[in-house]
Amino acid sequence: MSLRILSPSMLQTLVRGMSTKAGSKNIGFIGLGNMGGFMATNLINAGHKLHVNDISKPACDKLKAKGATVYENTTELAKNSDIVITMLPNNAIVECSYNAIIDGGINKDTIFIDSSTVSPDLVRSLQKKISDKGARFIDAPVSGGVIGAEQATLTFMVGGTEAEYNAVKPVLEAMGKRIAHCGVYGMGQAAKLCNNMCFAITMIGIAETMNLAIRQGLDPKLFAEIINSSTGRSFSSEIYNPVPGISPTSPSNREYAGGFSTALIAKDLGLVKNVAADTNSPIPLGSLCQKIYSNLNQEGVVSNKDFSVVYDVLKNGKLNYQ
Repeated sequence: MSLRILSPSMLQTLVRGMSTKAGSKNIGFIGLGNMGGFMATNLINAGHKLHVNDISKPACDKLKAKGATVYENTTELAKNSDIVITMLPNNAIVECSYNAIIDGGINKDTIFIDSSTVSPDLVRSLQKKISDKGARFIDAPVSGGVIGAEQATLTFMVGGTEAEYNAVKPVLEAMGKRIAHCGVYGMGQAAKLCNNMCFAITMIGIAETMNLAIRQGLDPKLFAEIINSSTGRSFSSEIYNPVPGISPTSPSNREYAGGFSTALIAKDLGLVKNVAADTNSPIPLGSLCQKIYSNLNQEGVVSNKDFSVVYDVLKNGKLNYQ
């Protein structure tokens, strides 16, 4: 009788397989911010084994208390994961994070999913780098905000092959309600950027409308009910109203703390502006929104506040849209 000696990689695969429940996976999650922390928690709740990384120790400790394994090294995290999900702030951080993982060596069977909001060009660049190493990479940005992340009702916009979409869909369904296949690599980001431009436009529109109504003497709750039962209704008016005391879950009730920061929407609208220029697409309202949020972000006072703070700035007569 002969004994078979397992190689380190074979042993690692065996241990990973034994450590998970039937149907569950080893999932790496990098980026435990306002949304990422909730998304990772929902994956744990679905029975997956989580491997997490973030620059914030409290964020990591919170997930560790729920059963996740914390890694200081993202390369080791990736090597111990069947799927790696990234949820990071911007192009530069996403690119740096993936380059570090690639340089450290990656498993050929690993699927990388970037749920950040970045440029379609960066998606295509990273997909080529990772596919050249034998692994897979797709873009799957999300919409639905912190509320959607917490309640696992996010919309995922997936860019990749149909086979890759089908492979990751069950995992994404643990975090979202709608998983849409948007097409080839980068098309998830294309959909996300267009959606965020629309969100920014409607937020400023609702802020202006509510301010105008209130200054005429209308009761804000009454007027919000009118909007939400008529043609002005939108996510910004109903779920995310920028006026405090109207939408129970809106950041406006917490002095605009948390949520989707002014800095992030300014970043996203900058990406929109670039894509519009590349495709020769006129975006008059999108361009105006980009100027408004860029100015707010540069002033620094409200950079970390939720982007619905535009109402508070507007009502105080301090909005700069030049």
